[in-house]
Amino acid sequence: MKYLITGNMGYLGSVVTSNFKKNYNNCEIIGVDSGFFAQCTLDRFLLPESHVNNQFFSDVRNFPLESLKEVDSVIHLAAISNDPMGNEFEILTNDINYKSTIEIAKNAKKAGVKNFVFASSCSVYGFASQSSKTEEDSINPLTAYAKSKIDAERDLLELADENFTITCLRFATACGYSPRLRLDLVLNDFVASALSSGKINILSDGSPWRPLIDVNDMFRAIDWASKRKANSHNNFYLLVNIGSNNFNYTVLEIAQEVQKKLPNTIIEINKNAPPDKRSYKVDFTLFSELAKDYQPLCNLEQSINNLIIGLNNIKFNDKLFRESYLIRLNHLKSLKNLNLIDENLYLKN
Repeated sequence: MKYLITGNMGYLGSVVTSNFKKNYNNCEIIGVDSGFFAQCTLDRFLLPESHVNNQFFSDVRNFPLESLKEVDSVIHLAAISNDPMGNEFEILTNDINYKSTIEIAKNAKKAGVKNFVFASSCSVYGFASQSSKTEEDSINPLTAYAKSKIDAERDLLELADENFTITCLRFATACGYSPRLRLDLVLNDFVASALSSGKINILSDGSPWRPLIDVNDMFRAIDWASKRKANSHNNFYLLVNIGSNNFNYTVLEIAQEVQKKLPNTIIEINKNAPPDKRSYKVDFTLFSELAKDYQPLCNLEQSINNLIIGLNNIKFNDKLFRESYLIRLNHLKSLKNLNLIDENLYLKN
């Protein structure tokens, strides 16, 4: 199999790339990435790109068409990757996450690619009722990031056919250790905060719901989708929530699980905070029925353990980590301040 992975040098992409090579030693991997976060690696000895057969350094808005030659599956991860970045770069989020996705998919189809995997998000459910949201339920995207994912899902539907299978994976909130770690994710933030300061500060009242999925289990879903065989018109295009019904937590419950592993941690809750509009429980029954052999294996305790081990290995003790490069928006702003990228997030010559 020959895979093309966009965003292969990111938080998720680094894990996906390594796992493909670990599980399928003879597969060929093509990477397409701007390289913005290349230096954000915690592993001083081995870059994840050592597993890539051919690396293209390119913005997805200027996608290298030659990278699609003889590719079997495109795994499209590249994106403005969270709500704070989307709010800061709202127009660019639409261009990168939506418009570029559709153009890449169109070109992949022309090139004869058989499978297209799109990394979407459960954040599209926004503020939801206490009932768990299925793929058939209404959506309520509250941010530029979530809206861009919905727009891409909608237009990808028009491209799917018997020769071009499209799978949109609505991932639960990512968590867990990666060679290019992000600490702007709820569980990762809580573990880093507990290790560095002995405290977890919850900015809300702790009641909002978040489904979680470890990055290694995100790979398992991507692996399934990248070789999924569509056998009827109804599943040339598939939209599916990715996670486990056992892994829906309130924010307070997530903090308490971290506290169990790091017992000296103090949890502080902002009881006077306005309600967090991002709160949703998600139903993952469809995924469990379609992909029985690819279900999440890493539970919350294991994800916490892996984060603690990884951060301890680099002697992490930065109480000001929210101002560091481990927060993706901070790193983009640093690149702009250093005059390495322009206002439209293009590399300067």
